[in-house]
Amino acid sequence: MARKLQTYQTSLGFFDLAIAAPSMKAALEAWGAHSNLFHQGVAKESDDPDVIAAAMKKPGVVLRRPVGSDGSFSEHAELPTDLGGGGRRTKVERKSKGPMAKKPSSRPIDKAAERKAALAFEKEQKRRRLEQAKEETARQKDRQRRQQAIDKAQAALDKAEQEHAKRVAAIQAEVEALEKRSQAENAGWDKEKERLEATLRRALG
Repeated sequence: MARKLQTYQTSLGFFDLAIAAPSMKAALEAWGAHSNLFHQGVAKESDDPDVIAAAMKKPGVVLRRPVGSDGSFSEHAELPTDLGGGGRRTKVERKSKGPMAKKPSSRPIDKAAERKAALAFEKEQKRRRLEQAKEETARQKDRQRRQQAIDKAQAALDKAEQEHAKRVAAIQAEVEALEKRSQAENAGWDKEKERLEATLRRALG
């Protein structure tokens, strides 16, 4: 059974964020928050009918507007035009106006609309999970392709090193064989020279 959705608000970076979600935990996950913004006092359940209406139209989708503004929320909001701080309300200023105090909502309770929004939220969550799964599959394939390229390059290097080692060993064997032939030639020559010199001395008498 689809869970009833609530609308939550916070401010991160240059934007105010809003989302229709079944729980604070779900809202934090959608915002990509790494800490409990609700416990820190920088997130709340919205009681603004306009914000609630906008969020319920796109449940599960993070909506934005320039931080500190009172404009409408949308999926793609422009950056604040005044980043100097003049038009930006501080956390203390926002709290001084009682943003955390819940006021009764004047909007009529529409059970059918709530169920429709909850189902839409679940659909959006499934779509997001499928998209994340596709991205992870693509990353996995990319990692496999890189690993295959690395393995292929490493195998080529190993083979080349082995062939080089064989050639060096063959050359070394040839060098050693030539060295032995050279030594044998020198030894034979020494004997032959000694014999010929002895013959020459005898001839000279």
